[in-house]
Amino acid sequence: MKIATYNVNSIKSRLGLLIQWLEKRGGDIDVLCLQELKVTDEAFPYGEFERLGYNCTVSGQRAYNGVAICSKTRPQWVIKNFGVAELDGQKRLIAANINGIVLYSVYAPHGDERGSEKFNYKLRWYEALRGFLSQQSQDLPTLLAGDFNVALNDLDVYDPVALEDTIGTMKEEREALKKVLQMGFIDSFRHLHPEQRGFSWWAYTGGAVWKDQGMRIDYILCSAPLVKCLKSVEIDQWPRRRRTPIPSDHTPVIAEFAI
Repeated sequence: MKIATYNVNSIKSRLGLLIQWLEKRGGDIDVLCLQELKVTDEAFPYGEFERLGYNCTVSGQRAYNGVAICSKTRPQWVIKNFGVAELDGQKRLIAANINGIVLYSVYAPHGDERGSEKFNYKLRWYEALRGFLSQQSQDLPTLLAGDFNVALNDLDVYDPVALEDTIGTMKEEREALKKVLQMGFIDSFRHLHPEQRGFSWWAYTGGAVWKDQGMRIDYILCSAPLVKCLKSVEIDQWPRRRRTPIPSDHTPVIAEFAI
């Protein structure tokens, strides 16, 4: 079972490239978690994914945010509203039970400079996420996949000195994500590649992707039962290294489980 996460930075702008990537991989992606759709539920291109055998559940928002889970197996259940103001105010989280695995597609807030409202909102959102997860049953294996907008460690940025204490590397942000991991989740990429640099996001400017001046802010975090089944994790740079059509500033991360 292969599970991928991909911040598309507008599903309308990236649809052709996304479909091309899925076809290029020969249909090996079983579950696709998408972020930053920037469309409403009604405007999501369901037909294009159905043609490839996917059932898509969407929590969209016009022009901003928006998350989806597309799977080749129809979910047993889906949650779009969590009953928590910080989690429901913006469409950044969706959950589904697929083959007995609870999957979340996550798009954490970007934040801003320390002390700003966006910075404080990001920390409140992480706190709300932890609170919600702490109340959920631990009976089923669980996976959080998405854009967390935090580089966990210095190994996850191309230049720790230049990027020290900037958005995505501030100690408060890192601590917020580490607290999620402390709830029993494992960073799948770092679990298999403890010393490897591998980035999932590059700025559009300065030829960053060609210089590999990026950050790893997209993760597949899994609970202990899934770690036992974890076979591989890859960061597929092919979609990001396109000149046309214009790519997202992120690229997909794919984890394979022996399930």
